[in-house]
Amino acid sequence: AQAILPPRPPRVSTSSMGTFPNRVKIVEVGPRDGLQNEKNIVPTPVKIKLVDMLSEAGLPVIEATSFVSPKWVPQMADHTEVLKGIQKFPGISYPVLVPNWKGFEAAVAAGAKEVSVFGAASELFSQKNVNSSIEESFQRIDAISKAARAAGIPVRGTWTPGCRNLVSPGACLLPQVSKRMYSMGCYEISLGDTIGVGTPGAMRDMLSAVMHEVPLAALAVHCHDTYGQALANTLMALQMGVTVVDSSVAGLGGCPYAQGASGNLATEDLVYMLAGLGIHTGVNIQKLLEAGDFICQALNRKSSSKVAQASCKL
Repeated sequence: AQAILPPRPPRVSTSSMGTFPNRVKIVEVGPRDGLQNEKNIVPTPVKIKLVDMLSEAGLPVIEATSFVSPKWVPQMADHTEVLKGIQKFPGISYPVLVPNWKGFEAAVAAGAKEVSVFGAASELFSQKNVNSSIEESFQRIDAISKAARAAGIPVRGTWTPGCRNLVSPGACLLPQVSKRMYSMGCYEISLGDTIGVGTPGAMRDMLSAVMHEVPLAALAVHCHDTYGQALANTLMALQMGVTVVDSSVAGLGGCPYAQGASGNLATEDLVYMLAGLGIHTGVNIQKLLEAGDFICQALNRKSSSKVAQASCKL
């Protein structure tokens, strides 16, 4: 069914809720993080059209693909074709994930103008996710950052606690690893609860610790919705001053190394919540719903976005 524009979310007074930012930058990760674990290969033209539709919706940052080995992530084997095939809208960034030096070289050759790197503040999760220790991850990130800086390519980093608790034991390393990544030249660091077990209290404590080491303006959050806490955790981050949020159209995604972990925070739900708070995003929710409807039809699945589900019932 074609998505229908939901009613304008009711505006409420935020005087008793703390201070919220006037504007939030949404980093759309659906085309990469959302699709990478799909069992059936998504055709390249579908991926390209999805990115183009998200661009038309006005999302300022769209993670387009991942230059990872097809052996490890077959879904991203067409990374070069996707990056070259999408329309590059003025004012929109299209970062690509690069897991290692080989991926970085391939991304640059394909015309990437921004790259993302990834690490985990848990030795076990780091070994499972990137097949290296935390220290080896830093060596890899440092080499990529230096080369990117020389080429004038911005680098964005993502760190995840990689454990069942955002604060202890894994997240105790987050302040140190975030500080080190920032010192290597990452202009922005996204703190990812990729398992989706965090609560607003845990988000508050995690951010409080990291903010002592990294400027608030350089921090973003990346929440998964395994326990239904993604919006609540994001709201806490906003109250603490964070102005950059990762999300995925239709709530696509998951974590291949955390059994039972569900998808990312749905971009549609995030935009609806932010609109209700009077926070500007620049995103056209009607076009966003159309993009979500398109990819869900292509995947033959129901959207995980509550806003999309409700809109289709209106």
